Amino acid sequence: MNKSLLLTLLAVLTLAGCKAPPPPMTDDTLVTSEVNGVKLVHRHAVAAPGEFTPVNESFRALYAASVMTTPDYGGKVVRYLDNAKPFEVLGRVEHSWLAIADEPNGQLIGYIPPKAGVESSRYDATLRSDRPRPRRTKQVCVAVGGASKACRTNDTATWILD
Repeated sequence: MNKSLLLTLLAVLTLAGCKAPPPPMTDDTLVTSEVNGVKLVHRHAVAAPGEFTPVNESFRALYAASVMTTPDYGGKVVRYLDNAKPFEVLGRVEHSWLAIADEPNGQLIGYIPPKAGVESSRYDATLRSDRPRPRRTKQVCVAVGGASKACRTNDTATWILD
């Protein structure tokens, strides 16, 4: 009886020291990376940046840009930004790309090109400055005897006599 109790106790202690194997890594597994002293939480599918300069500002999308898994066009598309919708920029990474999140100091969801967004405070001014300006039409005039002249604008072929 003593031997069987001792063997059972030994088996229980041996198995109690075993740990369950860690769950397998998938693209959706959250990982933490430290870059330039800043901890970033991101999905396993999103690569950690090589360089990181914190920004932590609210930006707005200038167009429906692709959110990539790496800070270049070689990565996979994670999602698309909605035009004019706000998002959070965690920081600038290599090639001046922006590391973005859905909320301030949130999880890194991916990277966008530097010209895909602008600070929220500058959004309206950026749109106004980007609008096409009306062109002045240049008139071509020729003298037609005495004080008279004939003029036409470049956008039409009609001559008008003055």
